[in-house]
Amino acid sequence: MRMLIRLSGGLLGGVAAFRLALLVPWFPQVAARLAVGLLGALVGWLVAPWLWRLFVRSMAWVLQGLARLSLRDLALGVAGLTGGLLIAVLLGFFLRTIPTVGTYLQWGVALVFGYLGIHVALQRREEVSGLLSRLGEAEGGRGATASARAPKVMDTSVIIDGRIADVCKTGFVEGPLLVPRSVLSELQRIADSADAVRRARGRRGLDMLNRLQKEYQDLRVVDDPPGMGGNVDERLIAYARAVGGAIVTNDFNLNKVAELQGVRVLNINELAQALRTVHLPGEELTVLITKDGKEAGQGIGYLDDGTMVVVEGGKRYIGESSEVVVTSVLQTVAGRMIFARPKVDVPAGSSAAHRR
Repeated sequence: MRMLIRLSGGLLGGVAAFRLALLVPWFPQVAARLAVGLLGALVGWLVAPWLWRLFVRSMAWVLQGLARLSLRDLALGVAGLTGGLLIAVLLGFFLRTIPTVGTYLQWGVALVFGYLGIHVALQRREEVSGLLSRLGEAEGGRGATASARAPKVMDTSVIIDGRIADVCKTGFVEGPLLVPRSVLSELQRIADSADAVRRARGRRGLDMLNRLQKEYQDLRVVDDPPGMGGNVDERLIAYARAVGGAIVTNDFNLNKVAELQGVRVLNINELAQALRTVHLPGEELTVLITKDGKEAGQGIGYLDDGTMVVVEGGKRYIGESSEVVVTSVLQTVAGRMIFARPKVDVPAGSSAAHRR
């Protein structure tokens, strides 16, 4: 292989030197031109191994860089390069009319716009992906699918909460999950806190991200919008608006502020409330009554999903599992409350639906 490289280098060096000698007017003699060709062949023979090693190292560096790029980023880079070169070609029609330097300006413009095209496409990868996704879904007439496949931008609270990992595992979440770097930095600050409780919450959040990265294939850590100041919530809203995505959160205040600014919000707490079992008046339940209520004689118990059950006359059953009959259901801002009576207090054949 080494000998083949040297022979190739010598051949190319000799041919190049001979052709160069043909262009020089003070080499009229064939012998002089052959001597220059032999000198070029010698130089090519000597430097060919070094040039080959330089070429191999350069290609290894390029391949290493490409290995860190996803297929999506590679496609966006090629698209950006193509767009930049098209702009350079259009400008070239005007630049080539400039005498002497027109050709050089064309090459310079192609180099500059090709470079800018690649970097702009990669720096705005999420915005471009979101735009292409929305355009593609709009052309296909699948608005519901576009909404489902839109990027989901997670905030710190929902990562620490951890239920998003179980929701993703069920397959009900579609589209990429995005974690802005400001959110990741906030998690790291919480995990490094001197307070033991905050430190445990931060480490739980980092563990949840590791779990999501293993179980959910489309989790990405993304850069915040360039030049965007403000707190983490403001950056989160700005980023979600830029990519046309939704914010996934448990934060009530962030939920309201994002909705006021026209950003879609997916609240895990609201999802949990919606998935609680619906109980109708007249149904029988078994509830462990744990404490007394606000009104005289009331007992309070909880279902497995956390729904509070207020049992009229249930104070005497505190600490016991009691069979109760649902009398009414009240939906409040804090959640759903069930009112019931002990089954032994409901006369047989009576309608518990009209009792309180």
